[in-house]
Amino acid sequence: MSRRPDAAARAAMALFSDAPRADRAHVRGRWWTAPFPAVEAELPPSGRVLEIGCGHGLFVAYAALRAPGRQVVGVDIDTDKIAVGAKALAPLGDRAQVGIGRSGHVPEGPWAAIVILDVLYLLPADEQRALLVESVRQLADGGVILVKEMATEPSWKTRWNSFQETLAVKVLRITEGGNFTFVSPDTMADWLREEGLSVDVRPLDRGHLHPHVLVRGERTTTVAGTAG
Repeated sequence: MSRRPDAAARAAMALFSDAPRADRAHVRGRWWTAPFPAVEAELPPSGRVLEIGCGHGLFVAYAALRAPGRQVVGVDIDTDKIAVGAKALAPLGDRAQVGIGRSGHVPEGPWAAIVILDVLYLLPADEQRALLVESVRQLADGGVILVKEMATEPSWKTRWNSFQETLAVKVLRITEGGNFTFVSPDTMADWLREEGLSVDVRPLDRGHLHPHVLVRGERTTTVAGTAG
């Protein structure tokens, strides 16, 4: 899949044209380093979509612009990024909104899709699992969870990613967080299967320096005690 920005991506990034220079640079960097089109392609064409850890809201805007039938909501604990994102996304109205969230909290569903992009590694493994379990509880029947994280192989891409994240989180303070816990995507997949989801894991790192991987879980039947 091409990394060149399509019309929706160009429109999404244009929303940040009045943002501070550092925020504009961060938004553009996110596009070029993350496989947004491959993740967006797995979303349903309509319905309520939640992104947990949305940052400035670039993916929120992109997903909304790609399919007018979606209502996309993003939450993040970084108040500065949310302030910039809320102003940038204002022209999209109810189609794309961002707000401040609480760590480990999943806004009440049901959601047609829940997206978690490069967030889980900032949490301890037990908190990662708890967040995924709660996400399942807030999924609508037929809904999907899309977890884009970093694989633990190949090792050279993993080392590069660890270096970059250390720079972004601990040195430049671009991202909120502390220690890193990179859980195997297969382990995440098993967690979702235990919650009754149909799951597959696919690499998205072709043409990227980072070991991107997508864990996709689909809720095909109502799980006892969950929302739906």
